[in-house]
Order: sequence, then C-alpha cells, then structure tokens
Amino acid sequence: MSKRDLKKYLNELNKEQLEEQIIELYEKFSTVKVYYNFVFNPKEDTLLQECKIKISHEYFPIKTTGRGKKPKMRRSVAQKYIKHFIVLGVDPFVIADVMLYNIEIAQTFSSGHPIKQELFYKSMFNSFEQAVVFMIANGILQEFKARIVAIHKETISQKWKNESEFDAIIERFEY
Repeated sequence: MSKRDLKKYLNELNKEQLEEQIIELYEKFSTVKVYYNFVFNPKEDTLLQECKIKISHEYFPIKTTGRGKKPKMRRSVAQKYIKHFIVLGVDPFVIADVMLYNIEIAQTFSSGHPIKQELFYKSMFNSFEQAVVFMIANGILQEFKARIVAIHKETISQKWKNESEFDAIIERFEY
C-alpha cells in the first residue's frame, strides 16, 4: 500500500475507527508502543544514561561473585541503541554523544588492555567514520570537534594499527 492510498483510507475512517486502529497497533506491535511512550514522555536523559551504562558494561562488566567477568567488547550493543534512537527521533546531539562515547570507552579499555583482534580496530574506525558523517549531516560537527580530535589523538598515543585511516577522516575538516 502506498502512502497516498493509506492517506485516502484513513480519511474515510471516522474518529472512533481511527482511535481503534491506533490502539490496536499500540497493543499489537511493541515498536509502536515504544514510539508512543517516547513521544509522550521523552526522557532522553534517562535513555542516554541507560545506554551509556550498557555500553560501558561491554568493556568493564560488573563483577558478580569472586571472579571478574570477561569483557565482550561488542560494537553491536552501541549500534542497536544508535539505530533505536534514530528511529525514535532522539535529538541528534544525544545520538552523536552516544556514538563518540562508544569509541571513547573502547579507547579507555584498550589503553589498559592490549587488543590483538584486527576486527576491534576496524570496528572502532567504522564507528568513528559513521559518527563524523552523522554529525556533518546534522550540522553539529563543530560542537563535537574537540572530542573527535581527542579520539584521534588517542589512536596515535595508543599506536592503533589503523591510525592512518583516522588521520584521513580528520584531514577532511580543519581543526
């Protein structure tokens, strides 16, 4: 069904029928429920804190009993939050903050734990590139430039294997 056909169909319904359909969608599809819950109660600060805690636990898991848990270091956790925030229409500043936080926490971890997996470095570069592209697209790069430069400097200081790829991104804009 095209958007035009949907509009035509919705125009034919009366107010009560429309309300019934929306309530049915709300009850049937969790994504609709999440969307409406966010629209009517957009606690972005709470969402942001929950997100940052989950991301940090990927690198610094909470110890349960005696032995510490092994860090999972999954980029996908942050990516799911970022995608979810974009779908909900969360403020681009919040999304950019999460994007950079993911890289910063990974760098904090890697500063004390040597990482041998090439995939980690490639993954962090992909996150960095996506973050910069997102910020440029939303016109908020200037507000985050200091953090971007700090991430770049940290790749140099930690001697990341793909440091030159980070250089190439930084060279695209002046700092």
